[in-house]
Amino acid sequence: MAVGVSEPGLKRIVLDDVRKALTLPAFDHAAAQKLMAPRPPRAVRRGDLPGSPRLAAVLVLLFPVDGILTFPLMRRPEYEGVHSGQISLPGGSQENGETFEQTALRETREEFGVIEPVEILGALTPVYVPPSDFEIHPMVGYLPEHPVWTPDPREVAELVEAPLDLLLDESVKGHEERLLDGGIKRIIPFYRVGAYQVWGATAAMLSELEGRLRAIMSPE
Repeated sequence: MAVGVSEPGLKRIVLDDVRKALTLPAFDHAAAQKLMAPRPPRAVRRGDLPGSPRLAAVLVLLFPVDGILTFPLMRRPEYEGVHSGQISLPGGSQENGETFEQTALRETREEFGVIEPVEILGALTPVYVPPSDFEIHPMVGYLPEHPVWTPDPREVAELVEAPLDLLLDESVKGHEERLLDGGIKRIIPFYRVGAYQVWGATAAMLSELEGRLRAIMSPE
Protein backbone atom coordinates (compact mmCIF):
# COMPACT_ATOMS: atom_id res chain seq x y z
CA MET A 1 0.00 0.00 0.00
CA ALA A 2 1.34 3.43 -0.93
CA VAL A 3 0.51 6.59 1.01
CA GLY A 4 0.57 10.14 -0.29
CA VAL A 5 1.26 13.54 1.28
CA SER A 6 -1.85 15.62 1.83
CA GLU A 7 -0.48 19.01 2.88
CA PRO A 8 0.30 21.38 -0.04
CA GLY A 9 3.38 23.57 -0.16
CA LEU A 10 5.81 21.18 1.49
CA LYS A 11 9.38 21.38 0.28
CA ARG A 12 10.38 18.19 -1.48
CA ILE A 13 13.13 16.29 0.34
CA VAL A 14 16.01 15.19 -1.87
CA LEU A 15 18.82 12.75 -1.18
CA ASP A 16 21.36 15.50 -0.50
CA ASP A 17 19.08 16.81 2.26
CA VAL A 18 19.15 13.40 3.92
CA ARG A 19 22.94 13.15 3.70
CA LYS A 20 23.34 16.58 5.31
CA ALA A 21 20.74 15.83 7.97
CA LEU A 22 22.53 12.66 9.08
CA THR A 23 25.87 14.46 9.43
CA LEU A 24 24.82 17.54 11.40
CA PRO A 25 27.72 18.50 13.69
CA ALA A 26 25.39 19.24 16.61
CA PHE A 27 21.80 18.08 17.03
CA ASP A 28 19.62 17.50 20.09
CA HIS A 29 18.47 13.99 19.25
CA ALA A 30 16.92 13.40 22.67
CA ALA A 31 14.59 16.39 22.29
CA ALA A 32 13.63 15.30 18.77
CA GLN A 33 12.84 11.74 19.83
CA LYS A 34 10.89 12.96 22.86
CA LEU A 35 8.43 14.86 20.65
CA MET A 36 6.93 11.59 19.39
CA ALA A 37 7.61 9.33 22.39
CA PRO A 38 4.93 8.27 24.92
CA ARG A 39 4.37 10.72 27.78
CA PRO A 40 5.24 10.51 30.60
CA PRO A 41 8.35 8.59 29.53
CA ARG A 42 9.04 5.09 30.74
CA ALA A 43 12.02 4.34 32.95
CA VAL A 44 15.36 4.15 31.18
CA ARG A 45 15.47 0.42 31.99
CA ARG A 46 13.38 -1.82 34.18
CA GLY A 47 15.16 -2.52 37.46
CA ASP A 48 14.22 -6.19 37.47
CA LEU A 49 16.23 -6.99 34.35
CA PRO A 50 19.75 -8.44 34.70
CA GLY A 51 22.65 -7.78 32.37
CA SER A 52 22.49 -5.49 29.35
CA PRO A 53 19.63 -4.87 26.92
CA ARG A 54 19.35 -7.03 23.83
CA LEU A 55 20.65 -5.33 20.70
CA ALA A 56 18.78 -4.85 17.44
CA ALA A 57 18.88 -2.73 14.30
CA VAL A 58 16.28 -1.38 11.88
CA LEU A 59 16.51 0.26 8.47
CA VAL A 60 14.88 3.36 7.03
CA LEU A 61 15.23 2.29 3.39
CA LEU A 62 14.83 5.22 1.00
CA PHE A 63 14.06 4.79 -2.70
CA PRO A 64 12.44 6.98 -5.38
CA VAL A 65 8.82 6.70 -6.47
CA ASP A 66 8.12 9.15 -9.31
CA GLY A 67 11.02 11.24 -8.02
CA ILE A 68 9.77 11.26 -4.42
CA LEU A 69 11.90 9.65 -1.72
CA THR A 70 9.84 6.89 -0.12
CA PHE A 71 10.44 4.33 2.64
CA PRO A 72 8.70 1.08 3.66
CA LEU A 73 7.00 0.21 6.91
CA MET A 74 5.41 -3.07 7.84
CA ARG A 75 2.44 -4.17 9.86
CA ARG A 76 3.47 -7.05 12.06
CA PRO A 77 1.27 -10.16 12.26
CA GLU A 78 -0.89 -10.71 15.33
CA TYR A 79 0.95 -12.85 17.89
CA GLU A 80 1.44 -13.31 21.62
CA GLY A 81 3.87 -10.47 22.22
CA VAL A 82 4.22 -6.80 23.11
CA HIS A 83 4.59 -5.61 19.50
CA SER A 84 1.77 -7.66 17.96
CA GLY A 85 0.13 -5.94 14.99
CA GLN A 86 2.21 -2.77 15.29
CA ILE A 87 3.63 -0.73 12.43
CA SER A 88 7.42 -0.82 12.37
CA LEU A 89 10.55 -0.50 10.29
CA PRO A 90 12.21 -3.68 9.01
CA GLY A 91 14.73 -4.99 11.50
CA GLY A 92 15.48 -7.39 14.28
CA SER A 93 18.00 -8.84 16.70
CA GLN A 94 21.72 -8.54 16.14
CA GLU A 95 23.51 -11.82 15.60
CA ASN A 96 27.01 -12.66 16.83
CA GLY A 97 29.74 -10.88 14.91
CA GLU A 98 27.41 -8.52 13.05
CA THR A 99 27.64 -4.77 12.88
CA PHE A 100 24.38 -2.87 13.24
CA GLU A 101 24.57 -2.05 9.54
CA GLN A 102 24.82 -5.76 8.71
CA THR A 103 21.92 -6.60 11.03
CA ALA A 104 19.66 -3.97 9.46
CA LEU A 105 20.47 -5.16 5.93
CA ARG A 106 20.05 -8.85 6.77
CA GLU A 107 16.73 -8.31 8.48
CA THR A 108 15.43 -6.19 5.59
CA ARG A 109 16.45 -8.94 3.19
CA GLU A 110 14.76 -11.62 5.30
CA GLU A 111 11.56 -9.68 5.98
CA PHE A 112 11.05 -7.78 2.70
CA GLY A 113 13.12 -9.86 0.29
CA VAL A 114 15.35 -6.94 -0.68
CA ILE A 115 18.40 -8.31 -2.49
CA GLU A 116 19.53 -5.12 -4.25
CA PRO A 117 22.75 -3.55 -2.87
CA VAL A 118 21.78 -0.84 -0.38
CA GLU A 119 23.93 2.24 0.20
CA ILE A 120 24.07 3.05 3.92
CA LEU A 121 23.79 6.82 4.33
CA GLY A 122 24.24 6.96 8.09
CA ALA A 123 22.67 6.20 11.44
CA LEU A 124 20.21 7.72 13.86
CA THR A 125 20.48 7.55 17.65
CA PRO A 126 19.66 4.25 19.40
CA VAL A 127 16.31 3.95 21.18
CA TYR A 128 15.68 1.75 24.20
CA VAL A 129 12.35 -0.14 24.30
CA PRO A 130 11.46 -1.13 27.90
CA PRO A 131 8.63 -3.64 27.20
CA SER A 132 10.92 -5.90 25.14
CA ASP A 133 14.27 -4.78 26.67
CA PHE A 134 15.79 -3.99 23.27
CA GLU A 135 18.25 -1.25 22.37
CA ILE A 136 17.44 -0.51 18.73
CA HIS A 137 20.01 1.05 16.39
CA PRO A 138 18.38 2.75 13.37
CA MET A 139 20.24 2.88 10.07
CA VAL A 140 19.30 4.90 6.98
CA GLY A 141 19.93 3.44 3.52
CA TYR A 142 19.22 4.21 -0.12
CA LEU A 143 18.37 2.34 -3.30
CA PRO A 144 18.33 4.25 -6.63
CA GLU A 145 15.37 2.20 -7.91
CA HIS A 146 12.20 0.77 -6.41
CA PRO A 147 13.00 -2.54 -4.66
CA VAL A 148 11.36 -5.79 -5.66
CA TRP A 149 9.31 -6.77 -2.61
CA THR A 150 8.95 -10.44 -1.63
CA PRO A 151 7.82 -10.10 2.00
CA ASP A 152 7.93 -13.07 4.34
CA PRO A 153 4.32 -13.68 5.45
CA ARG A 154 5.54 -15.04 8.78
CA GLU A 155 7.07 -11.64 9.55
CA VAL A 156 5.02 -9.17 7.51
CA ALA A 157 1.23 -8.94 7.48
CA GLU A 158 1.30 -5.88 5.20
CA LEU A 159 3.94 -3.66 3.62
CA VAL A 160 3.21 0.08 3.51
CA GLU A 161 5.16 2.61 1.41
CA ALA A 162 5.30 6.14 2.84
CA PRO A 163 6.81 9.29 1.29
CA LEU A 164 9.61 10.79 3.35
CA ASP A 165 7.94 14.20 2.95
CA LEU A 166 5.15 12.89 5.18
CA LEU A 167 7.40 13.50 8.20
CA LEU A 168 7.21 17.25 7.52
CA ASP A 169 3.41 17.27 7.25
CA GLU A 170 2.00 18.42 10.61
CA SER A 171 -1.49 17.29 9.60
CA VAL A 172 -0.49 13.61 9.86
CA LYS A 173 0.45 13.93 13.53
CA GLY A 174 -1.92 13.13 16.36
CA HIS A 175 -2.05 11.78 19.89
CA GLU A 176 -4.35 9.78 22.12
CA GLU A 177 -4.50 8.54 25.66
CA ARG A 178 -3.95 4.82 26.28
CA LEU A 179 -3.45 2.49 29.19
CA LEU A 180 -0.02 0.83 28.95
CA ASP A 181 2.34 -1.13 31.19
CA GLY A 182 -0.15 -2.63 33.59
CA GLY A 183 -2.74 0.13 33.44
CA ILE A 184 -0.53 3.25 33.47
CA LYS A 185 -2.17 6.06 31.52
CA ARG A 186 0.02 7.68 28.86
CA ILE A 187 -0.32 10.13 26.01
CA ILE A 188 0.75 8.42 22.79
CA PRO A 189 1.86 10.68 19.88
CA PHE A 190 1.71 9.12 16.43
CA TYR A 191 2.14 9.69 12.71
CA ARG A 192 -0.85 8.77 10.58
CA VAL A 193 0.30 6.67 7.64
CA GLY A 194 -2.74 5.77 5.60
CA ALA A 195 -5.09 3.84 7.86
CA TYR A 196 -2.42 3.19 10.48
CA GLN A 197 -0.78 4.88 13.44
CA VAL A 198 3.01 4.79 13.76
CA TRP A 199 3.92 5.24 17.43
CA GLY A 200 6.36 4.15 20.11
CA ALA A 201 10.01 3.53 19.25
CA THR A 202 9.38 3.72 15.50
CA ALA A 203 7.77 7.15 15.82
CA ALA A 204 10.61 8.35 18.06
CA MET A 205 13.23 7.27 15.52
CA LEU A 206 11.33 8.90 12.64
CA SER A 207 10.93 12.03 14.76
CA GLU A 208 14.70 12.33 15.04
CA LEU A 209 14.98 12.03 11.26
CA GLU A 210 12.24 14.63 10.88
CA GLY A 211 14.02 17.01 13.25
CA ARG A 212 17.32 16.60 11.45
CA LEU A 213 15.67 17.30 8.10
CA ARG A 214 13.92 20.39 9.44
CA ALA A 215 17.24 21.66 10.83
CA ILE A 216 18.95 21.70 7.42
CA MET A 217 16.06 22.55 5.09
CA SER A 218 15.51 26.26 4.50
CA PRO A 219 11.89 27.47 4.38
CA GLU A 220 10.45 28.13 0.93
